[in-house]
Amino acid sequence: MPTTELYLQCASTRIDIVPTPSPGSLLLGLYFTVLVSLSVYGLHRFYLVYLYTKHRRPIDGTSREGQGAVVGRLADDRLPVVTVQLAIFNEMYVVDRLVEAVSRLAYPRDRLEVQILDDSTDETSEIARFAAARARARGLDIRHLHRVDRVGFKAGALAAGLQQARGELIAIFDADFVPGPDFLHRTVAPFRDTGVGMVQARWGHLNRDYSLLTRVQALLLDAHFILEHGARYRGGLFFNFNGTAGVWRRTAIETAGGWQHDTVTEDLDLSYRAQLAGWRFVFLDDVVAPAEIPVEMNGFKTQQHRWARGSTQTCIKLLPNILRSRISRRIKVEAFFHLTANFNYPVLLVLALVMVPTLIIRARSDAASLLWFDVPLFTAATVSIVNFHAASLRAVRRDWVSQLRYIPLLMAVGIGLSVNNAWAVVRARAERHQIFIRTPKYGVERQDDEWRTKRYRQTSLVQPYFELGLGLYFTAAVLYALWAGIFLPIPFLCLFQTGFLYAALLSLVQQRRDRGLVLTTQVTGDVNQSGRQERPR
Repeated sequence: MPTTELYLQCASTRIDIVPTPSPGSLLLGLYFTVLVSLSVYGLHRFYLVYLYTKHRRPIDGTSREGQGAVVGRLADDRLPVVTVQLAIFNEMYVVDRLVEAVSRLAYPRDRLEVQILDDSTDETSEIARFAAARARARGLDIRHLHRVDRVGFKAGALAAGLQQARGELIAIFDADFVPGPDFLHRTVAPFRDTGVGMVQARWGHLNRDYSLLTRVQALLLDAHFILEHGARYRGGLFFNFNGTAGVWRRTAIETAGGWQHDTVTEDLDLSYRAQLAGWRFVFLDDVVAPAEIPVEMNGFKTQQHRWARGSTQTCIKLLPNILRSRISRRIKVEAFFHLTANFNYPVLLVLALVMVPTLIIRARSDAASLLWFDVPLFTAATVSIVNFHAASLRAVRRDWVSQLRYIPLLMAVGIGLSVNNAWAVVRARAERHQIFIRTPKYGVERQDDEWRTKRYRQTSLVQPYFELGLGLYFTAAVLYALWAGIFLPIPFLCLFQTGFLYAALLSLVQQRRDRGLVLTTQVTGDVNQSGRQERPR
């Protein structure tokens, strides 16, 4: 037989014996790939808890002086000059509270400068000017710097202020923070170590118990600071400045390339550039700066969208440089997990979409036994989250056991955010021009504080309907699992169902109230030029 014919026959035979994967098997393969990928990040949470509990002191030799109420303080004549920067944009309900808190900082007046970096386009600027005048009358060196453009957004405002600052240390606060009088004394002391470039304090919560949503956010933030920052700092790994409630050495900002606005998380971007340049960071877990948590679902989504989008932008920008750098492999691995964490949201959304079809495939075939494979993976991921947040609760609350009841809702909310944050990751890849959307603050501290009649309300007209569709999708899946007698996955299906319905319905209810309020104010004529309702008089 000629060689050519023999080759063709063999090739034809080889093609005939290779089975073509069915759509069901491809779907199952995708499902388990996604599940394993998410499980790896679940194991990473166990690693962070391990680091936090293993190391009581940071292994990089960074001084922790300054944490005590008195012991770590410097004498007044040795204190460095500090410039406090207050970055604000349309913050009419909280700017006065912020300036008042900063004016009470117990720091020598000849070594303290305050800059109100104001990009506002509403009455906030007038309120800020009056607040600055009152503080100036009490002997505080405070200036109100108002920009008429928003070039670079917050990063641009911080950079512009830095050019006029006289401090060798730069403390930064967002508008919703209320630092205590001893904040500077406690955060300045670690800078006696000349290698320290930034000191980050922990965020507190002025309105933790305002609603279920604020309680969940408080749990998320506590775990971020206590375990993520705490573990990375104690373990000698990179961690980041959170944009507020921290103090920078001015030379660290300048030698790292300064504030850049090619991402919307300029804090994360500068943090990694500074640490790659050799500066060390300090996290003071017992120095707490209270702040206001978003009280509306759409405001919370806006905040999470910005953080997810900016983190993804920073990952794209810096991760290649980090992996090529000469830092240790363990720091590179941790930086990879940190900067790629938000890619889990698109993966989680894919899991949500394929989970139900795979459930149906198993119910109709012999593949039901595979549930004994993926249920342990789901359980491991669930246990990692419970362990992660239980460890942070033990560190910050005496009643931590009673707070464990909120963890299932926390997990559901994390799932419900997958649409919002997956879209943020996609936007980070697709959009070249930066758009900075602030999180509205309403001055809410107590449960009887009203926010529904105030300005700055935010809506998301399309996204909640997609979340609602997913919630109904999982409601049908739960009913099908009950009908088919497949009981093992039902608790996990209920988590997805609850998360999507909670995110959707809370947004839609708030949007309906907004539309009703706007119609009412339009009838009374109490609407400003932007179409937003005025504060009641």
